[in-house]
Formats: sequence, C-alpha cells, structure tokens
Amino acid sequence: MRIAAVRIFGAAAALALTATAPACSQGPRGPRIPVAIGGRVVVERGGALRFGWPGVYFEGRFRGTGLRVVIDKGSDRLRLLIDGVEKARFERAGDVDALISGLGAGEHRFRLEKLAESQNDSTRLIGFYPLDGGKPLSPPAPTGRGIEFIGDSYTVGYGDTAPGHSCSQAQIHDSTDTQQAFGPLVARRLGAEYRVIAFSGRGVVRNYGGSSPGTAMPDLYPRLIPGDPAPREDAPGSWRPQVIVINLGTNDFSTPVHAGEAWRDDAALHAAYQARYIAFARALLAKQPQARLILMGSDVFHADVTRIAGALGKAAPGRVSAIHFTGLDLGGCDWHPSLRDHQRLADMLQAEIIRIRPFGH
Repeated sequence: MRIAAVRIFGAAAALALTATAPACSQGPRGPRIPVAIGGRVVVERGGALRFGWPGVYFEGRFRGTGLRVVIDKGSDRLRLLIDGVEKARFERAGDVDALISGLGAGEHRFRLEKLAESQNDSTRLIGFYPLDGGKPLSPPAPTGRGIEFIGDSYTVGYGDTAPGHSCSQAQIHDSTDTQQAFGPLVARRLGAEYRVIAFSGRGVVRNYGGSSPGTAMPDLYPRLIPGDPAPREDAPGSWRPQVIVINLGTNDFSTPVHAGEAWRDDAALHAAYQARYIAFARALLAKQPQARLILMGSDVFHADVTRIAGALGKAAPGRVSAIHFTGLDLGGCDWHPSLRDHQRLADMLQAEIIRIRPFGH
C-alpha cells in the first residue's frame, strides 16, 4: 500500500505524527468520533464516508491528548486543523494512518478540509479516533444557517493561490484551495454551513470550448460524487440551505461556437442558456422552497442573468436576485480569480446576503 505524505506543523517537541505504515498496522482504533459533515458524501456500509465534490469538510470534538486519522485517499489534497491550527496535510494518493499526539489534555476540536478539485476521483474517510484512552464527544452543533454554491472553476477556486498565470496541470492542482474561494469565505463570515457543487470547465448548456457535451452542470448536479453517475441526490430533507448561489456562464460564452455544435450562432446559444438556466433554477426553487437564489454574472453574461432573474421572480417573487461582478485582476492560474479577487467576490456576495436577510434580522 502507498502511504500519503504528511507535513508536520508546529514545534516538533509538541507534536508527534506518523504516517509510515498501512492503516491496518497501527493496532485497534477504538471508538470512532462522530463528525459534522459539510458537503455531499456517500455513507458506506461500515460508516466510511466517500466524497468527491470540492470544499467538503468534516468537524468533530474529542477529549484527550491525541487524534488518529485514517483515510483511503485519492488525488485530493486535505488539510487537518486542530483547535484552529493547521497540524498536517495529506497530499499523495494512498492510505493514510496519521497519529497526532502531544496535544494538551482536555477538549479539542478538529476539522478536515478538502482543498483541491478531483473531478473524476474520490476519497474515503475511514474515521477519526482518540488516542490513549481519549473520549469521543458529540460533533459541533449545527449553526442553523446554510449556503449552497453552484458553479464552475471560479467557485472551485481554481489556481487561486498561484503566483501567476502560467501553470502546469500539477501546479493547478497544487495551487487550488477551495476553502479560500469566495463561497467558503462568505459562509464562514456569516457563520453558515456550506456546500460547494462546482466543476471546472462546465457551463449551463455548453462546457469550455464545446467539450464533453451532455455533462454540463445541470447534468452533474444530482450526483453525490461528481465523477460517478450513481448514487444520485441527497436524502430528502437532509440539506435545507437558506441561500443558493449560482455562478455559471463563463464557460458557455468564453469561446466562440464552432461548426458541429448544437447552436447555429451566438444568439442561439444565449437563448438556449437562458432557457435551461431558468428550468434548472425553477427545479432548485421547487426542491428548496425555503431558499433564496442569488445569481452571479460577469460582464459577458450579466445581461442574461438579469433576464433570468426577472423571469424567475415572476413565479417566485422576492426569492431571486442577481449581482454583477467586474473589475477582477484574474491573477490566478490561467487568468482565474486570485485570492484578492475572491475576497472582492465575497464582499459583494456578503452585501447581497445582508440585504435580503435570509437568516432573519
């Protein structure tokens, strides 16, 4: 078995972490710590949690001096924080069996975050276990606030930590941090739980360059794992966000329509985009009748988004609004939003959420 690499953070004398043996070799695991889940997961027989969408996170609590983390990891990059301090990263594919010891006695809170986009891959979280007779505690209580973010590479945070525009595929993967993208940023500011349902290169009717027809975001949205057509859909009532944010259109319009595509010209593409967007959004409103929709649009497709919001608002008055974003420096990989851009987008989105007051006064 391959063992994922681990980085150790903090003073070496205060932290011991091992990830040099297969998960089966560290002895009995003891009681599993229950976790609060942020994002879509598949709960497997035996309790393992399989996940693939960007921005997934897990939070838990325990009493003791150490934590064991067991993961069957795909190509994801994962970050572990304990009491708000980054303690380790798991970055290579393979089995992870990490022991984090030397913590002060008492209660601790941990958080495992997915950073990169994996698209057609997935990871299995086997579980978290307290070391040396520690005690699992109940997970953090729900905040009662929820925001869902549906989008493309902008929502993923594609290459947002990169120092420049030119990136290899490996550099894109290594410089993507969804947790620093605008969605998680604004959710954390507002004390909300969040889900990121986003896939780079996808649009509403047309993917980047006309690629992979039949796999636009409305097609992928029902999947629990983006690269796996089954299983589909969350359990009824398991996720009830007050806000759903959609940012889709960059890939539909970023390249010219070429011969052999389904649209004869740009006007036909815009018409198809609006029609399918409206149908997709109406289905979301019907499934989540408590939710407000915020539609984001850049200069290229903001006019379309404004018309879509107006059409939706006629049937769902007061539930749909649109915001126009512009003026980004696009300093990330392949001219994607930089960390500064994501802060700007989060500011704009936060102002709109405060205006519509989805969480009450």
